[in-house]
Amino acid sequence: MPITVSEKWESRPTSGGEQPSIELLFVIDGTDDNLAAHTAMVDFAPGLYQGLIRQSTHVERIAEYSWEGSVRYGLTEAKQAGQSQFSFDTGGGTQHVTQALANVGRYGAPGTTAPDFQGAIGVSADQVHGVDITVPVYHFSETHYFDDAVVTGAYKAALFGLTGTVNNAGFRGFAAGEVLFLGASGSKRGQEPWEIAFKFAASPNVTNLTVGNITGIAKGGWEYLWVRYNDQEDSLAKVLVKRPLAAYVERVYSFGDFAGLGIGT
Repeated sequence: MPITVSEKWESRPTSGGEQPSIELLFVIDGTDDNLAAHTAMVDFAPGLYQGLIRQSTHVERIAEYSWEGSVRYGLTEAKQAGQSQFSFDTGGGTQHVTQALANVGRYGAPGTTAPDFQGAIGVSADQVHGVDITVPVYHFSETHYFDDAVVTGAYKAALFGLTGTVNNAGFRGFAAGEVLFLGASGSKRGQEPWEIAFKFAASPNVTNLTVGNITGIAKGGWEYLWVRYNDQEDSLAKVLVKRPLAAYVERVYSFGDFAGLGIGT
């Protein structure tokens, strides 16, 4: 049975003037298949109408072999492969720290000297509890549009493999080690190109950090710094206190080649 498409007589608006959107209405006969009815209507309907661009389509079954459909046209340009969108926020992230950048005050009870913990935070008799603080983290996302030929199984696997890695070379103006790839999400509608959103977080590399009496520490943006404490005598307060003994910088994320994302550097 051949599929036929006809435009409904009340479809085209008759009012004059510039219109930001227009909807054309159709009847599709000769099939019981949703996809076939939709494809036939899309092939029949014009891509442009009165200078407006086709934005969305819809079909709804009204009988065993009949469908009603609509095509909406508007001013927004359809997405094309190669286009991009960008967004960012600087809300920061939370980090648990056990060491202050500097101690700015130390007060003892009358007749006593407050112990000097050399910047250790929340010290009890047996441990250093620390505190949660907000640290600089720059979150940004990019949405890119790709042809079907690009978004292959191998490409999706590459995105999966790069998720949770940091850049092994400069990326978007950041130095190696400063950008963490948080992953990508993709979607596709009809004949439109793939829309893939890439999410990142950036944290700065730092050098010449000081922890207690330990100096010259260098830490990558997504490396982890932790401090080993031991009991030492505070000769002024005449008590044993916990003070930094050693600082350790650990790599907890693998490096990745962000060229594999296919969005440039």
